[in-house]
Amino acid sequence: MTGYTERYIAAAIRTLPPTAQGDVRDELQASIADAIDARVDAGQPFVDAERAVLTELGDPDVLAARYADRPLQLIGPRYYLVWWRLLKLLLWIVIPCAMVGHAIALVLTKRAAGLDASANLIGEVIGGSIALGLSVGVHVAFWTTLVFAILERTGTDTGVRWSVDQLPEPGGDGTGRSDLIASLVLLGALAGAILWDSAVGFARTPERWMPVLDQRLWPWGIAWLFATLVLSALVAIAVYAKGRWTSALAALNAVAALAFAVPALVLLVQDGLLSPAFTATFLPGAALPVTKAVLGIVIIAVAGWSIVDGFVKARRAAR
Repeated sequence: MTGYTERYIAAAIRTLPPTAQGDVRDELQASIADAIDARVDAGQPFVDAERAVLTELGDPDVLAARYADRPLQLIGPRYYLVWWRLLKLLLWIVIPCAMVGHAIALVLTKRAAGLDASANLIGEVIGGSIALGLSVGVHVAFWTTLVFAILERTGTDTGVRWSVDQLPEPGGDGTGRSDLIASLVLLGALAGAILWDSAVGFARTPERWMPVLDQRLWPWGIAWLFATLVLSALVAIAVYAKGRWTSALAALNAVAALAFAVPALVLLVQDGLLSPAFTATFLPGAALPVTKAVLGIVIIAVAGWSIVDGFVKARRAAR
């Protein structure tokens, strides 16, 4: 063997197990020699023939990976779709939960410390939540990818199998990705509005902003409200993952709607939902009963529509 051939074979077998190096060396020596001889017999100079043969074989590390059946990609086709679907699902769940949880904890901490609500607080809530969301997203992506990279190299079976039951229902019927995103964005916006109302307020007087909701709802009343929002988000995620509505998911959706609507109506009747300062300033005299009646109708209509819509979609899917 010449220097180039010897160096190529040495580079190709250096990462192989010692038990396989001898056989691979002999195989490469024979195949390279045959290929060079064929080119020389065709009239090509030996030096040019050797360089051409080694060039055609390519990077010796790539050749070694083929002999060792070792993947050269971070996430290969065997695991890629499982990794991608799981990563997207985790990002849609973990990041919003972390951001909302951080915002709630910060508002509760400031209120417990007796600090006045201000625009500085809402700026701190938004800025801190965004920073936390970015950090959580990076960590989720890194650790999920690391786990699948280890699975790729160890050949561990994930246990995930595709079946025809996973095929999406025709027409979607509120089960597509856009429906999931719209639901999560709407629920997140509602949670953000509640935090904004507490930290700054939505009602403006010449002197200051004031909250619309009764601040005596903090912490337990608002915590219950956020729990119903989380339950609604979980139902939306479950519908997307399942690919269709089911009777069980429709029932769970009804529980979430009732858990929100019933306490809200009770508080509305007992004058515990709207802030006394807000009603005294903006709803004097007969305006308050009319507003409460309209608000009660809206709450009942929204909850009723959500419940009926879930069961109708579940019935369609069953058909």
